[in-house]
Amino acid sequence: MQQLLDRWRCYLYNNTTLYRTMIIDVSQQLKEPVGSHRHYRISESGDPPIYGEVDLLRTDRGIYVSGTLDTTHKAVCSRCLSSFEQPLTLRIEEEYLSKAEEGAFTIEDNQEIDLSEAVRQYSLLALPMKPLCRGECAGLCPSCGHNLNLGACGCPPRDIDPRFAQLAKLASDRKG
Repeated sequence: MQQLLDRWRCYLYNNTTLYRTMIIDVSQQLKEPVGSHRHYRISESGDPPIYGEVDLLRTDRGIYVSGTLDTTHKAVCSRCLSSFEQPLTLRIEEEYLSKAEEGAFTIEDNQEIDLSEAVRQYSLLALPMKPLCRGECAGLCPSCGHNLNLGACGCPPRDIDPRFAQLAKLASDRKG
């Protein structure tokens, strides 16, 4: 059981998803008037794949990026500690500024925007607090640590806390 927990902790701290560079050249759009609009499809195969669409809108300060991207994240189930691919849908809304400001995304000197950092940040925000491999995950046996999704473990049934005996009786009466 302790080995599983150590593996899970190590996975949490060492699992950093690397996103490839997603660069869009905005040099022509920066020459256009405020309000000019461009639409791009993102299709980055790899690990993890990223698919979706983004809209770029010229503003008086730079380029406003909005769109929806789908990707996955390697996660560990919080109940059974199994590794699985967590699907993520990212709704990105950021303004890339021509002049650097504290904490803002900026347009690079060669008039390109790189979406990879925004995707990384939005992915971290989209991750669930307690990821589950599936909604009905049974978790681990509290006695022996067996993954209950693979079947029963053979441990004797645990005694019910006397404070909850009446609730257990009600539940069994409803079933029967």
